Order: sequence, then C-alpha cells, then structure tokens
Amino acid sequence: MIKRTQLSEFFLMLVLAVLPSIVLALARPVTVMTLTGAIGPAGADYVQRGVARAAQEGSQLVVLQLDTPGGLDTAMRAIIKTILSAPLPVACHVAPGGARAASAGTYILYACHIAAMAPGTNLGAATPVALHAPFMDPEPSKEKRDKDERQSGKPATPDESATTPLRQKQVNDAAAYIRGLAQLRGRNADWAERAVREAVSLPAEDALRLGVVDYLAADTPALLAQLDGKTIKVLAETRLLQTAGAPLLPYQPDWRTQILAAITDPSIALLLMTIGIYGLLFEFMNPGAVAPGVLGAICLLLALYGLQLLPVNYAGLALILLGLAFMVAEVFLPSFGALGLGGIAAFVAGALILIDTDLPGFGIPPALVASLALLSALLIAAMTGVALKTRRRARVGGLDDMRGGVAEVLDVAGDAIWVRLGGETWRAVSVTPLQRQQKVRVIGRKGLVLEVAPLDLHDKGA
Repeated sequence: MIKRTQLSEFFLMLVLAVLPSIVLALARPVTVMTLTGAIGPAGADYVQRGVARAAQEGSQLVVLQLDTPGGLDTAMRAIIKTILSAPLPVACHVAPGGARAASAGTYILYACHIAAMAPGTNLGAATPVALHAPFMDPEPSKEKRDKDERQSGKPATPDESATTPLRQKQVNDAAAYIRGLAQLRGRNADWAERAVREAVSLPAEDALRLGVVDYLAADTPALLAQLDGKTIKVLAETRLLQTAGAPLLPYQPDWRTQILAAITDPSIALLLMTIGIYGLLFEFMNPGAVAPGVLGAICLLLALYGLQLLPVNYAGLALILLGLAFMVAEVFLPSFGALGLGGIAAFVAGALILIDTDLPGFGIPPALVASLALLSALLIAAMTGVALKTRRRARVGGLDDMRGGVAEVLDVAGDAIWVRLGGETWRAVSVTPLQRQQKVRVIGRKGLVLEVAPLDLHDKGA
C-alpha cells in the first residue's frame, strides 16, 4: 500500500508543477505599443486610444516602445496628458538598439511611470524648435551671436544666444515643463533642464548612471523580467507588477491611425488640396461629369481636416489658394501668361511656407512643390490650347444661320414638304414643285418653316 506520506508528497509535487501554469494563466496581460517616426496628431490619437483600450482589457501595464526624432508640441502634450491621467502604469522603452527619444521623445520618456532604454539608444536635444510665423521674433543669427561675443569679451552661452523675449519664453516654459515631469517621477531634473537649455544628449548607459532612466533592457521580455515584483504609484494608488511571463497584447496602429497619419502629412495634405481644387474646377467647367466633383470635394475636405491639425502658416495657405485661382483665371482671361506665371509663383511660395515649423518630418519637399507647379503649368497650357481652338472654330449659330444651307427633300405631300438639314427634319415651302431626294437650298425662314428652292435653279438665278 502507498503510505500517506508518499501520497502527500505526490500531491505536493503535482501542485508545484502545475502552480506556475496557473499563475501564468491568471497573470494580467501587458499591452505593447509602438510609436515611431515624427510625433504628430496620428501618434497622439494612437496613444490615447491604446491606453484606453489597455485599461478596458484589464492590462496591468502598457509598454510604449519609442523611436522618434521629435514632433509637434501639441501632439507631445496630448500624449503626456494621456500618460499622466492613465489608470494604469505606462513604461516608455526606447528600443530597439539604434532608436532615439530626441526632442519631444525626451519629454514623453520623463512623463512615463517607468523609463527604460535599450543599449545603443540615446535621448536628449529637447530644446524647443522655434516656429517662424510672421509675427514672431526671429532667432538671433550666427553673425549676431559672434558680434555679441566680441563686444562682451566672453562666449555666449545658449541662454544668452537666445536673446529675443519670445525665444526666452519658449525655452523657459519648456525647461519648467520637463523639470516638473522629472520631479514628479523622481528623476534627474538638472540634466532634464540642460537637455532643454543646452540641447545635450545622453547614451543609454550614461542615462542609467545619471538617474535619467530607471532600467536598461535589450527588449520587452527583458524589461518585464526586471519589473516583476516592483510597485508603481498610479494616481495616488500603489500597483504591484507581476510581469514575469505575463502574456503580451500587441496593439499596432490600425487603419484609422494610418489614414490620419497620411492626411496629416504636409506633403499629402498639399497634394489632396491641389487635386480637390482642380477636381471641382473640372466639374464646374463640365457640369454633370460627377466624378471630378465628387473626388475633388472628398480630397479638399480631407486636406482641410489634415491642415487644421498641423501648425499651418495661413499666409502660405492664402498664397496657395490665390495661386490656384490665378492659374484658373489664366484660361478664361486674355492676360498673355501674366496670371499663369503669377499663379505659379504664388503657389510655390505658399507651399514652401505652408507648414510653420522646422521640425523633422513636417516639411514639404521642394521637389514635390516643383512637381506640382510644373504639373499646373502643363495643365494651364493644355486648357489654354483647348480654349484657343474653341475660339478659332466656326460659330455654330441659331436659326438665322440656316440661310444658304443645302437640304434634302424627304417627303412631298401636297403643300407639305419635309426636308433634312444638318441632321434635323424641317417643314419647308417652295414656289417650285419638288421631288423626293432632291437637293434644295434654304433661301429664308418664316417661323419654323423654311423657304427653299431647287439647288440648280437657285444657283442659276444667283
């Protein structure tokens, strides 16, 4: 017989063998998100919906893999607000190797509950990029800074070089913002302020040593292994992380995010706006074509929606619309190319200053502007050629222009004579008897009745 002690040991071993599987099955999942490229409205929407979905699905943690050169201030602040108000902890992981969290990415990293980097990554250079709107003071040029150095006898520090009041406001606001995030998360606030004022950067190993980040992990499983058993404070509550072996729930950008990213790309927005205006133009020129009008309206609305989410220079937008209007007017007005050339120049100038920022990923390539300008010029030339041909064409007149035309007799029934003229059937009268298939010439008209005469008799009389 099996002894009771042996039976107990057997059940104990069985429980110990099955327990890890039970714990793993009961472990709350971890949502993994990926944010790459320039941070814009699409990225902000992606993070907001991803964090909300993770909380709804009961995830214990959100891991945000970050690789960005920077982005728009409005999008960055929207992401940070989402992180600060999230009902679950958010870990920012700058990964994989070779990735970076520059400019706006540094602020997002500081805002997260957990900051981690993979070996071979870097962060920093968080100085705000100046927006060059017409009403803003320009940043001092290098020549001016060199002149100030010679006059003062000492090198200009980054703060001294940013001498305009507006620039100082931007830098001071950004420095206070990132310092507040650093103090909230207990990270190195002094280096964070240097990243703003001096645009310094750090590799991953130095960031860990200086207390800028919390962990160094090559990938997500390695990070989760280090986080297992840690306690994180979230909205005045303490959360215990049980991440060892926790199931991962990837949340990739869906079709909505991809479409939003496409239409908020300045190049795509400019292209959509051009197509939309020309589509509506063709519809107005050819009423009833339907397709150009439908396509043009859709493209124009998408372009306007994308542009209202971007830092648009309205002077540039006005120049683009003015240029397109001039190019269209060139077809209808005898300006001998003045309106067309002026329209192309206005379109190019407006497109180059349309997006009011120097941030990477938000500029319009000059090659695209040149291509659209060339395409518009070819379109103008084609429409002008069609207009000139139309003007040279003989005028198709009304009923009075039928005089002198040659018709064919279709039927003769007493006084009722029917003739075909220009593919149309008309009633006619004649003082000379006529026969079917006889050629006659129109010599007059009374209302809707034509006066005709035999062709040979009329020509002899002429």
